[in-house]
Amino acid sequence: MIRMHKLLLFPLLLVLSVTVRAEMTFGPGPEGTGHTLDAIVAVVNDDVITRRELDVAVAQIERQLQQKKVPIPARPIVEKQVLERLILTQLQVRAAERNGVTIDDATLNAAIETLAQRNKMTLTQLRQTIEKDGVSFAQFRDDIRRELLSARLRQKLVDSQIQISEQDVESLQAQIGSGQSAAVGSGGREYHIAQILIAVPENASPTQIEAAKRQASEVLAQLRKGIDFRQLAVSASSGRQALEGGDLGWRSADQLPTLFANVVPKLRPGQFSELIRSPSGFHIVKLLEIRGGAAEASASPASTDKAALITQTHARHILLRTSAQRSDEEARQKLTQLREQIENGQEFAALARVNSDDKNSAARGGDLGWTSPGTMVVQFEQEMAKLQPNQISPPFKTAFGWHIVQVLERRQGSAPPEAERARIREALMRRRADEEWELALRRLRDEAYIEVRLAPDATPPAAAAAAATATKTP
Repeated sequence: MIRMHKLLLFPLLLVLSVTVRAEMTFGPGPEGTGHTLDAIVAVVNDDVITRRELDVAVAQIERQLQQKKVPIPARPIVEKQVLERLILTQLQVRAAERNGVTIDDATLNAAIETLAQRNKMTLTQLRQTIEKDGVSFAQFRDDIRRELLSARLRQKLVDSQIQISEQDVESLQAQIGSGQSAAVGSGGREYHIAQILIAVPENASPTQIEAAKRQASEVLAQLRKGIDFRQLAVSASSGRQALEGGDLGWRSADQLPTLFANVVPKLRPGQFSELIRSPSGFHIVKLLEIRGGAAEASASPASTDKAALITQTHARHILLRTSAQRSDEEARQKLTQLREQIENGQEFAALARVNSDDKNSAARGGDLGWTSPGTMVVQFEQEMAKLQPNQISPPFKTAFGWHIVQVLERRQGSAPPEAERARIREALMRRRADEEWELALRRLRDEAYIEVRLAPDATPPAAAAAAATATKTP
């Protein structure tokens, strides 16, 4: 069965619901009347998070941890982590409001329909699956809306501001050529990684830095004793993915954080790094799995040639641009109809010639020819990457409009110089954007007024993790 945490649109964290004010909860007491005030567990600027909200969120997270077979730490530790997530979510919602970022119902509905299609479900089946996991569909819609808000906020504040100079590209090219960087290439290899972050406050004092280093060293010592990495991540990590066991998902070589780019390729599956210092604090990264590419490339005399090979894609698409005469919803619906017609036997090429707004490719039946990584916009390449040959994507949106794309075939080929430079530029933009977004979220929290009203937990996170069910890694 597909679980809710696998249904999310982004590899980001599961966003949980936050109300914007304290609520008076009325219900029958021992005598059939009575009322109690829902306790406030955190004040976030002008908003509050209530005990009820925290309890619901904790229960949801604990169910997810059980499904993933991750040992659940003591309740105070889980509450602290979940509350931090709720705080950060609330701060992003308010930041989106201040910056005029909104998600209308049409966009939300389209996102949920796309989610259902990707999981080969109808909307009814998706709803049933969500509700089986104990989450109302209304709650699920709110969660998806907040994820979309977060993505748009990041696009406005960070992604659109990133500038990559020719000097940056040339510098990384030189590093790759000298073997000093695994940023781009690696024969299509992907890494499944997780991290534990012991955060250091911005403008931290030497005493604070030393305290964080001691805590990180303690966590590292627990790992060396065989304590489960995921358990320690849930207990001790300050990273946004702590409640997922620190799981950062699958990353291609060019999607690895700069900090990890030259560490991860040197690890074997199951190994973790030494402490890695960054402006955010102290990191420990673990390599969980490797897939794709030539695992033996680093040891082979032909490794340089293999690293130079890239996966090229032959695809075709239909583009519908939006305008005053055609809304986003109308474009999406039209493409949905065209996709159904193709799946029912009509020729993709014929429909592309008649309907596509990309006149250059329309004349060729939507054919884009062979494309190399970095030659298309990110959203387009991400959708292509999800498809097997002959599969057609659900409708999706880029800066150019709405598309459906069909992958025809793939091959390994050599990257032309201009394609390689474009790929390097894209890799740098992704990395820099990821890093700037983490810093932006950190500043958002540091600049906010936050009053946490949970009972203080005197047990250090690493010690608490060790005292919890001590699950050793096989």
